[in-house]
Amino acid sequence: PFGVNISLFPSTRPLPNNDFVDVIIQEKVAAVETSGVRGPEEFAPRLKQAGVILIHKCATVKHAIAGEKAGADAVTVVGVENGGATGMDDVTTMVMVPLAVDAVKIPVLAGGGIGDARGLVAALALGAEGVVMGTRFMAVKESPVHPKAKEWMLRARETDTVIVERSIRNTHRALRNKAAEKVLEMESKGATLQDLLPYIGGQGAHKVYIDGDLDAGMAYCGEIVGQINDIPTCKEVIDRMVTGALAIRERLDKICKES
Repeated sequence: PFGVNISLFPSTRPLPNNDFVDVIIQEKVAAVETSGVRGPEEFAPRLKQAGVILIHKCATVKHAIAGEKAGADAVTVVGVENGGATGMDDVTTMVMVPLAVDAVKIPVLAGGGIGDARGLVAALALGAEGVVMGTRFMAVKESPVHPKAKEWMLRARETDTVIVERSIRNTHRALRNKAAEKVLEMESKGATLQDLLPYIGGQGAHKVYIDGDLDAGMAYCGEIVGQINDIPTCKEVIDRMVTGALAIRERLDKICKES
């Protein structure tokens, strides 16, 4: 099974999302994740009628509630540690997840600052049903990210990311590079969206990720990059999380018995 993301973020060219939904239904895709600055109301009825699981990703409790009302089967909430879109409120994952769990009846997934078994167990303890990891899976063998970008991630520390696009109310976390520094400088001088587009557009990010031109555009990446120190396979990432979580459970069980 695989899922498809439908972006609800602003775009320099209209996205044919209705056509995407047609193909998703036709090909019997198992799950869809919607993410962006608006809810999935436009697509939810068709997807639900076709039996597609709908997960809405958001960065505030308010939008989690809206996603539930729109018909989402689950919501992903991401904190300010998250790579890419972070929301404007700068609330951490540790705070966001239990608030969302208390606010909605549907399952909550946690994202932002999670890259190993410790993050998984912490999220489950906060009430989440599972986790979403982006940055960790950029730095795996199967990822199409350029080897230069993967090596960059291995060198990066948790302090090597910055939040850009705050001035246009579209906050995103990215690795600090020449393009990110330029955007921050331009924002401090009142740059408009049109001014920023050459640096924040998708073509620049594509050059970073796929071509290995590390200063060509935004390199969206979470603070968890500071914990990444190898390039395993996807299977190795998952196996580590499972065995690590079981080991943590045993340690916690021991602590409870001793107390």
